[in-house]
Amino acid sequence: MCADASVVEVVYESDLKNVEAAEEVVQRVLASLNFDEEEQHKVGMAVHESMINAIWHGNRSDPAKRVWLRFFIYDDRLEIKIRDQGAGFDVSSVPHPLEPDNLLKISGRGIFLIRSFMDDFQVKNLPGEGTEVTLVKRRIPATEINQGGFHREHEGHNTPG
Repeated sequence: MCADASVVEVVYESDLKNVEAAEEVVQRVLASLNFDEEEQHKVGMAVHESMINAIWHGNRSDPAKRVWLRFFIYDDRLEIKIRDQGAGFDVSSVPHPLEPDNLLKISGRGIFLIRSFMDDFQVKNLPGEGTEVTLVKRRIPATEINQGGFHREHEGHNTPG
């Protein structure tokens, strides 16, 4: 499954103070992969929300339970998996925060932000083991960065006609 990926894994106790520690690891990984500042912020927020959900909602802040944060680094994408030891939940039952009846409710905003900031978001209930969320952010291959890649809008300007 991960033969073509580099993997980084950190295991945390179920304590909300570890959300900040996880964010620091995320920033280091993203910076090493040359994600720009805006993408680092988006992915950092998605991991922040996922870690809070895993610790607070999944593990109920039980110090005996753990949260696993794993990064699978591929050439074309970064996959981040966060797994808790909770009972699981049905992501489709989370209220959409922009529906009129939910505008003043707090519930559902974290999932909404995660979906907005990431290219893919999946939730998998692992019976007897917990819940695992997968966050995916596409990467620009290094060859395209080195060759001008996606930001070539300046080409052709000031060229003799």
